[in-house]
Amino acid sequence: MDVVAMLSKRADSTDYLPLLSRGKHRRPRHGACFMEFASYLAGERWSDHPACTHPLLSLLARKVNDHISDDARQGLVGLVPDVIGLTGADLRIDARIALRAARTALPVVAAGRQRVMAVGILTSERVLADLDGCADAPMSEQSRDALARSPAAAVWAHNYTRDIAISRRTFRGQAAPAIVGSAVQGIAQNCPDPDPVLHDLLVGAIEDCRTYSALGESRSAAGPRAEELGPPTRARARI
Repeated sequence: MDVVAMLSKRADSTDYLPLLSRGKHRRPRHGACFMEFASYLAGERWSDHPACTHPLLSLLARKVNDHISDDARQGLVGLVPDVIGLTGADLRIDARIALRAARTALPVVAAGRQRVMAVGILTSERVLADLDGCADAPMSEQSRDALARSPAAAVWAHNYTRDIAISRRTFRGQAAPAIVGSAVQGIAQNCPDPDPVLHDLLVGAIEDCRTYSALGESRSAAGPRAEELGPPTRARARI
């Protein structure tokens, strides 16, 4: 039986299906967060950090699980099979997820957090441009549109990041997780109707991870990974 069929069968019985709830759980009978349920379906050791899912996508799923309403959280169950086996080493995955989170949050979060989201957009765009060998490439239309809706935050972020450099290792380990966490928290706190926004953010990030995981598999594996060993990324960006 495939994962989707197993999920559908278990969804009819609370005896088999851990109920999605906030936080970390010691055992399935105590409930499950989104990623604990993924570890369960994947046949891994019970964990909210399973190896079957990209770390940043896993972080986003945990954050959405904890910030979405109780009723809406149960609507995430059908997405759990989609994250199983979805991983990859390409830093473009991290940058795309962070960029999507920042662009989604920027129009709806409080003014102070808008600056953080604008910096996240500029930094993620710069990382992507550098990874593609086009450091001076124009920013994507979606990012320009997002920044145009919050011009004060965009100007502040441009000035703030003008002379800041960030290594690719630091972007992966610190910056991207911080962008994602702040975005989800800001949406939950300030969006008038956060549930559909959080749900759609997770859906979009799953698709980003699927797309760039596939692209990463098609790239040459010869030599050291540029994502880990490349030079610092200059965080200036084009507005």
